[in-house]
Amino acid sequence: MASSVQNNRVSPPGYCVCCRTCNMWCWRAFKWLPVLLIVSIITWSYYAYVIQLCIFTIESTVQQCVYLVLYHILLIMFGWSYWRTIFAEVKLIPDKYKLPESELEKLLAAESEDAQRTILENFAKDLPIVTRTMSGSVRYCNRCVLVKPDRAHHCSICSRCVLKMDHHCPWVNNCVCFHNYKFFMLFLGYALMYCLFIMATCLPYFIRFWKGDFGTAASAGRYHIVFAFFVALMFAISLGSLFGYHCYLVANNRTTLEAFRAPMFRGGADKNGFSIGAFNNFKEVFGNSPNLWMVPVFTSFGDGIVYPVPSLDEESESLISSERWDRWGERARPFDERESSSFDEL
Repeated sequence: MASSVQNNRVSPPGYCVCCRTCNMWCWRAFKWLPVLLIVSIITWSYYAYVIQLCIFTIESTVQQCVYLVLYHILLIMFGWSYWRTIFAEVKLIPDKYKLPESELEKLLAAESEDAQRTILENFAKDLPIVTRTMSGSVRYCNRCVLVKPDRAHHCSICSRCVLKMDHHCPWVNNCVCFHNYKFFMLFLGYALMYCLFIMATCLPYFIRFWKGDFGTAASAGRYHIVFAFFVALMFAISLGSLFGYHCYLVANNRTTLEAFRAPMFRGGADKNGFSIGAFNNFKEVFGNSPNLWMVPVFTSFGDGIVYPVPSLDEESESLISSERWDRWGERARPFDERESSSFDEL
């Protein structure tokens, strides 16, 4: 542990700062390529569906109107959710979790892992954290120089610690975490419905093409319709499995990282440590108002720092009892004193 407290990186002789800056900007631009690919596919699908199918192929005006209205509703919700997932404001971890310079110097000067563990324990004794490392130590990030809040992890791509980190998704060029997890779920759901809708409405014309009964009109455009069906099918399969898996995670109040490695508490690892019941777990992500469950606006409970834990040892309970979370992340009264609080409404 002593050697891993902080990594001091020294640039090699002759290292060019301009080259480093250039590489950094190239890397930032490169990370947007998956997003540009998704946007390009959506743009092409718009042309294939709206222009080639609805305008040039479908003859019934009523059918055209119904298809176009439903298509644009799904497209707007899909695009809105995707936008919010990408550009949601991801707040930084509060400064009280960062080691001050004096504590950092003590930590670096410590000669043993036990000494370092003692320093971190003393610093974190008043912080509302209940999870530990596999060895039972305080979870500390040597890159960000801070004690990690519960469920927070360091993202090597974003180069920072992220609250309730689920995973880093290249398709949104962002970490999926506490601040945008609802948007990510809606993005998956609406993307799946978008693909299923295109599949269902293109299927009759795909069958006609397969039977050779498509006709000679708009011969080039019919291939766009067929390709749109296959592309929608391909994405529907992948999106269906991913959306189903994340529904499972939501129901059990786990992140992808916690599904692979159960969170460690003082009493040991517990994969269901943060679960408060399937419906309550759902409302922790989507909020209390059913009218807003399907709308990409932030309604999740809490502040990403403190989470309800069904079973706590006495020491952990005393640490977080004064910092129970409510909907807006404000300091809240203990659960048994808040009969009308947001948590009791879960």
